[in-house]
Amino acid sequence: MADEKIVIGAQTKYPLDGILTVPAEATGLFPAVVLVHGSGPSNMDEKVGNNFPFRDLAEGLSAKGIAVLRYDKRTFVYGKQLKNDIGLSVKEETIEDAILAAEFLRNDSRIDSNKVFIIGHSLGGMLAPRIDAEGGQFAGIIIMAGSPRKLEEIMMDQSYDVLNSLNKFLKVIAKKQIAALTSKFNNISNLSDEEAKSTKIVGKYTRSYYFKEMGQHPSIDYLKASDKPVLILQGDKDFQVSVEKDFYGFQKLLGEKPNVAFKLYPGLNHMFMPTVYGQIRKVKKEYRVPQHVDKQVIEDIAYWIFSN
Repeated sequence: MADEKIVIGAQTKYPLDGILTVPAEATGLFPAVVLVHGSGPSNMDEKVGNNFPFRDLAEGLSAKGIAVLRYDKRTFVYGKQLKNDIGLSVKEETIEDAILAAEFLRNDSRIDSNKVFIIGHSLGGMLAPRIDAEGGQFAGIIIMAGSPRKLEEIMMDQSYDVLNSLNKFLKVIAKKQIAALTSKFNNISNLSDEEAKSTKIVGKYTRSYYFKEMGQHPSIDYLKASDKPVLILQGDKDFQVSVEKDFYGFQKLLGEKPNVAFKLYPGLNHMFMPTVYGQIRKVKKEYRVPQHVDKQVIEDIAYWIFSN
């Protein structure tokens, strides 16, 4: 395989460095995938602790004959400029660049322009159906550890998981913090766009508008309306999204659609790597252990792409 340095959005305000990994064996045009990050600033390898899931996917899939495009997330490179943008939404943070990445692949003469797919991980998986509908025009959608729910619902579940692991004294403090956050989240739909833009909700910079805008475009609506091939994957030891509410939630909502396939992997965490501690409060320790995306996951994705 060959790693080619590229730039996504070279003519825009936010050019992003990236790598196109191209298979070594040239037997006609390649299918290709765009990799879309989870939440938070993230580099092109989607580095978390000592793990590099996007690098693993790029190397694994290109070895099987699929070109892979990965790039730095906009907030990773331009975080300082964007942190004071009160109107920042997932559109600017993620969607626009993923669409540019799809166009980049379709303009490469080595790529089969009718076989460009999207792999969205975590928040990227939640956004993948919208990215497709708003201009990505992918041949198919792969959702890794995504969710049909709202982002704030997932965050509240994570907060309660942490709460349940604390001692009595810390529980009292955490309960108050969670109650305050719940009240803010519950009020989002009552805010006008302008009010939402001026209301900070999480940390120093994230505003209610970020959640409000995303909540107005539920991924499940796009999936229900689409007949494109969709592959939904999750590890059964994922403690960041829920097997019950998210993986089975997708199955409940989409299980009757013949274009949607599902696979749950025993023993794998949110990064599709073998679980270590399996607890959300040990998330940093979990990802400090260097591992790789499970080979079976890469094989299944490659097989599915070549089948569609």
